[in-house]
Amino acid sequence: METVIQILLAGGIMLAIAVVFGFILMICSNALAIKKDERVEKVESLLAKSNCGGCGRAGCAQFAEALVKGEAKLSDCRATPKANKEKIAEILGGGEVGEETVAVVHCNGGNACYNKYDYQGYGNCASCELIAGGIKACPVGCIGKKTCVDVCPYGAIAVEDGGYAIVKKEKCISCGVCISNCPKGIIGRIPKSAKVYIACSNHGKGKDVMELCQHGCIGCGLCAKNCPEGAIAMKNGLPEIDYAKCVGCMKCVEKCPRKCIKEH
Repeated sequence: METVIQILLAGGIMLAIAVVFGFILMICSNALAIKKDERVEKVESLLAKSNCGGCGRAGCAQFAEALVKGEAKLSDCRATPKANKEKIAEILGGGEVGEETVAVVHCNGGNACYNKYDYQGYGNCASCELIAGGIKACPVGCIGKKTCVDVCPYGAIAVEDGGYAIVKKEKCISCGVCISNCPKGIIGRIPKSAKVYIACSNHGKGKDVMELCQHGCIGCGLCAKNCPEGAIAMKNGLPEIDYAKCVGCMKCVEKCPRKCIKEH
């Protein structure tokens, strides 16, 4: 009987000690806890939640924290709609919202661009690029082997009958995954409201371009000369559009003899 009492007494003492230490740990944890800024959760709820990494962060949660801490700019995120960005800016007390953009492929060569060789390897632009800079005669011609199609998380890119990649703007969120994975570096961003874009990236002389591609820009300047708004300027052999001036009259599309200015 005495042994049982001793066991119960020891158990009671251990239980009491456990309760005391548990209470102490609870007080310490509350006292030492790092309070999370409530704005982080609000900002994250308004982000696109695509976790695309286009902003340079691991995901939207990390980007939200960086925004609140002032370590990132709101304009770094291309995927979040402008309306949501404006709400985030209100939460943060300001911030550069930036214009909504979409990706475009600055090439429309494809089947109209001559091939250097008959490629028989794995059907991927990145792997094809390893062999003599890719199959296309144009050094900046779309290879058309669907690397961008494969990496796009939203199914916004397709390689159709023309043999070059095309971005479907209604699906594109401008995350930038295709931009960073294109081995030719010919995918860029333009304003979502843009009416036209330049579908060529070759800065070479007209004669040289004609030997490589039937659709390549020859730098004739007709687009710039015929733009009534002065929204196009020739730079290093290629037209450049000032979207702040462009009204979408389509004069450039009509006048381009190589049809490398596309309606968007």
